[in-house]
Amino acid sequence: MLIKTLLISVLMVGSVCAQTGSPDKPITLVQGFGTGGNSDTIARIIAPGLSKELGQQVIVEAKTGAGGNIASAAVAKAPPDGNTLILLTGGHAVSAALYNQLSFNPIEDFDWISLVTQFPFAVSVSEESKFKSLVDVIKAAKAMPDSISYTSVGIGSTQHLSGELFASMAGIKMMHVPYKGGAGPLQDVLGGRVDVMFDSITVTKAQMESGKLRALGVTSLKPYKLLSGVAPVADAIPGYEVTSWTGVAAPKGTNPEVLKRIHAALLKVLSDPEVITKLENTGGLVTPSSSGAQMKQYVATQIAKWKKVLAMANIPKQ
Repeated sequence: MLIKTLLISVLMVGSVCAQTGSPDKPITLVQGFGTGGNSDTIARIIAPGLSKELGQQVIVEAKTGAGGNIASAAVAKAPPDGNTLILLTGGHAVSAALYNQLSFNPIEDFDWISLVTQFPFAVSVSEESKFKSLVDVIKAAKAMPDSISYTSVGIGSTQHLSGELFASMAGIKMMHVPYKGGAGPLQDVLGGRVDVMFDSITVTKAQMESGKLRALGVTSLKPYKLLSGVAPVADAIPGYEVTSWTGVAAPKGTNPEVLKRIHAALLKVLSDPEVITKLENTGGLVTPSSSGAQMKQYVATQIAKWKKVLAMANIPKQ
């Protein structure tokens, strides 16, 4: 009799969770890049607030590789129970444009929740670099094609395409050095093993402020308020612009009530002044979506944009 009563109680609790739209066990927030990178940092900023709002521990888990596509594929195939989420980046849209075939549908295999931040990248070099400006980089690359190297967090990442677009629009050839994300690109640029870094302000800001990195440009079309004193790349290459983003999604088929609950929780987290300050310190502006549908439309627009960039820059699809 006691066992029967306990079983009924458990079922009732599960029913209440389903009705209130609450995930019923610890939540894994997957991100696709190495520790210390932009997406890892942002995931760890929002995770505590989500834990508080949802009443469940939110654990950040890295599934690195393939420019974030390993993480995306894993979450696309995860049970749609609200207990697995992903922090996607602008690289998700880049991959959708760059690759002829992925193991997941970059739009339809996800239930979209909300954007978190939008931001440009910084183009920087070591303080000991001979390059004092982007014009110096372009001149050197024209004199010796493929002699100037640049980093990215993986083939097909936004950083990769930022460098390819830069080279294409400048009429030069550069050598791409991909990493799996994390602090690897920064360490090798600081150590002089790679020449130029295209990466998020999250990764580069502290080193720029300390003088160990020299910012040569910001990839927004106009000066960026969170990176004062740094000229747009467009000053050297007219029309050049790259902006990226982060946002939260779930596997397709997640209970709509659960999605509503997570969306409401995330918006509350993103309205917290302390969280806003931390996110702005990564170089991103907090830009929550009013609905999952709004985020889905935004990502689809980004994919279309990158397809045009690939065509314009004559970058072959993979």
